[in-house]
Amino acid sequence: MDDGAATFEDSVAIARAAAEDGVSVLAATPHVRDDFPTDASTMERLLRETREAVEAAGIGIELVPGGEIAIGMLDELGDGDLRRFGLGGNPRWLLVEFPYHGWPLALRQIVFDLRARGFVPLLAHPERNSEVQADPQRLEGLVQGGAYVQLTAASMDGRLGRRTPSTARKLRDLGSAHVLPSGAHPPAIRAAGMRAACEAVGDGGLARWLSESVPAAILADEPLPERPRLLSSRRSRLPWKR
Repeated sequence: MDDGAATFEDSVAIARAAAEDGVSVLAATPHVRDDFPTDASTMERLLRETREAVEAAGIGIELVPGGEIAIGMLDELGDGDLRRFGLGGNPRWLLVEFPYHGWPLALRQIVFDLRARGFVPLLAHPERNSEVQADPQRLEGLVQGGAYVQLTAASMDGRLGRRTPSTARKLRDLGSAHVLPSGAHPPAIRAAGMRAACEAVGDGGLARWLSESVPAAILADEPLPERPRLLSSRRSRLPWKR
């Protein structure tokens, strides 16, 4: 559907690699943006067909729906379609793609409007944004306004350049990180890598919270569990701390 799996064989390979990496539930989150104008009906149909292919391959992993929605598409889609793209099948939670460059001037208002409409925005991979890399604390205002933050596994374990893992760690220490997903593409491009990413978090309790506890709460539409204290944090010695 987008820049991920090109065939059902690719999808099965992603599911197999994720299952071997310890993943039990995998959210299919195709891009929803101008260059990949995915509609909800197509996502739902291909998800059903992908489930059938994965089950036929004997892979014990649950596939759930979703979509990675570009900021510019939020106003183009009605609330009904947005709910169909809800992360993990939860119609309240929306995975919103954070831009790689620049900072949308209306971003704080966008978060406020989504919350007012009953949605919970989960910002995807802001650690890869140049503005956030320059000032990770800038995200705190959005978090205080009701947004949550998702870091990509490959960012945490250093597979996506030099500045990205450093920013991911800073957001971790600031408490501006809530979910750690695989961000998996076909294994030859970007494997799931969840074990390595959880180890890179540097604290087992926090890693479980990011990769298991919070996602489970989203799936069940339950309040998020309290964030554990980062035992290995060196936050007090970091120069970017306020």
